[in-house]
Amino acid sequence: MASSDANNFNYLPSERDKLASPTSHSATPALGGHGHGDCNHDDRLLSPSGGWVGAEQEEEALRRKLKYFFMSPCDKFHAKGRKPFKLGLQLLKIIIVTVQLVLFGLSNQMVVTFKEENTASFKHLFLKGYTDSSDPLSVYTQDDVYDRIFYAIQQYLNLSEITVGRYAYMYNVGVNNSALSLCQQYYKKGSIDPANDTFSIDPEVVTDCIGVNPLSAPPTSSSSNYRNFTLKFHKLINVTIQFQLKAINLQTIINNEIPDCYTFIITIVLDNKAHSGKVKISLDNHASIKECRDPSVSGHAENYARVAFDVAVSVVCLLSLLLCGRSIIRGIVLQQEFVEYFRVSLGRVVPWGDRMEFVNGWYLLLICSDLLTIAGSFIKIGIESKNLSSYDVCGILLGTSTLLVWVGVIRYLSFFQKYNILIVTLRAAFPNVIRFCCCVAVIYLGYCFCGWIVLGPYHVKFRSLSMVSECLFSLINGDDMFVTFAGMQDSSALVWVFSQVYLYSFISLFIYMVLSLFIALITGAYETIKHQTQEPIHITDLHAFIAECTDTPSSGKFRGLQTSPCSFFCCCDRTTTYEDVLLVN
Repeated sequence: MASSDANNFNYLPSERDKLASPTSHSATPALGGHGHGDCNHDDRLLSPSGGWVGAEQEEEALRRKLKYFFMSPCDKFHAKGRKPFKLGLQLLKIIIVTVQLVLFGLSNQMVVTFKEENTASFKHLFLKGYTDSSDPLSVYTQDDVYDRIFYAIQQYLNLSEITVGRYAYMYNVGVNNSALSLCQQYYKKGSIDPANDTFSIDPEVVTDCIGVNPLSAPPTSSSSNYRNFTLKFHKLINVTIQFQLKAINLQTIINNEIPDCYTFIITIVLDNKAHSGKVKISLDNHASIKECRDPSVSGHAENYARVAFDVAVSVVCLLSLLLCGRSIIRGIVLQQEFVEYFRVSLGRVVPWGDRMEFVNGWYLLLICSDLLTIAGSFIKIGIESKNLSSYDVCGILLGTSTLLVWVGVIRYLSFFQKYNILIVTLRAAFPNVIRFCCCVAVIYLGYCFCGWIVLGPYHVKFRSLSMVSECLFSLINGDDMFVTFAGMQDSSALVWVFSQVYLYSFISLFIYMVLSLFIALITGAYETIKHQTQEPIHITDLHAFIAECTDTPSSGKFRGLQTSPCSFFCCCDRTTTYEDVLLVN
């Protein structure tokens, strides 16, 4: 583990001149020491008037407080004997947050699987001629349109006799309090005469609907025979069939959970808005989840263990949030004290680079993670109590928080110099990488817009901007190159030639140049960091000021520091080692 004391950083007397000089912003460590063994040596600073002033107890205490602030948890333990409670709390949080995510993932997987399997069942039940192929279902004649509509409604009416699943009808949810709604949308006025190249259209959309009830439901006065429903094909926009079914997901019993009750809102659309002679048929299924009435599972009692575990996770994250927040506040207070000392004693202004050293970015990361975990835990409690069904929102919150928690583990690996090289390289290369990405993004967007406009009508991968971006990003990584070239249609020779120039130029530019330069930026930052560890390190005024104190953590002189009242929260100190800060700078 990298130690945070500064025994190896001693300075020649000229170092004080550099520190007190208004134009100096860095200090260079010398190879030889000047014999000071602790913070009680002849600490004299050059005043703005040019005279030497004797060091005071306030200056010595400030040095020790700063050095203690930048110690690692292990050094803090040796310095004051305090147990690293906060470190233990973070390790506990990593474990319980991961367990919580795994438990939620298993439940969410069953929910998504149940919905997807039911959607597939509905397509096979209500769409005549449907197969599992990726090609959309379409019809081309008026008789086929009527046939598909009547088939879907007849399957709905006979559902209990033909399906292997257990479904129930939802009544009074359609038009005129019916169970199923059959609607057509068409233009208010439409007259098209291709022979004379004339047309007359009133773009106002009219919706005409009838209601259909199962045979088990009492007929309504507004119900009519759906086979007498006439479509106005010359001005038809679309036909929709909408109904609702209820089902129960019994597979959750495997995970010792009470089954959920589902309501499926099914919409079948026959789309004719293009008036191209091709009517596309699609089925959309939206599921809502609610608590079942009077659930009864033999041998299963009410279990609040999951809710209690979620509450415990929220409490631990709240405690971590308070500790990290306290650490940030203490760092800001110490920063103000250091800035005030430099202003009063040396007449100097502390640069923002030194000021930001007191704000630990890892604590900000942990605070974001804690907030997301607490919010996700409350939503998860609502889902388990069947008051909410926001599985997607809960999954995003818990997944992001767990990602941040595990990224935070790098902070503890940074105490070891060999593992810290990753963080240091990323921090050194980040500014150049961002500037490089901004330049590349301009070229990338240009290719996206060009490919969408020119190749979109002829290539399935270029039909929308999002699809174009996905296709080009795959090409950068060497994926589906031949399929992309082979997918071009031969409708236009000019477009085919343009597509070859477009794809070859993009692949050559981004793979052979852009990616190579990107890797070179990272490699260059790594080589720079590696050479810095072998050359004299140029440190800032803050670290030069701290290096004046050469007391070791085990010297016992830190036990008398005046800090805030000792409690469980006072263990929230910054855990960045001193050598790591020097290496970054």
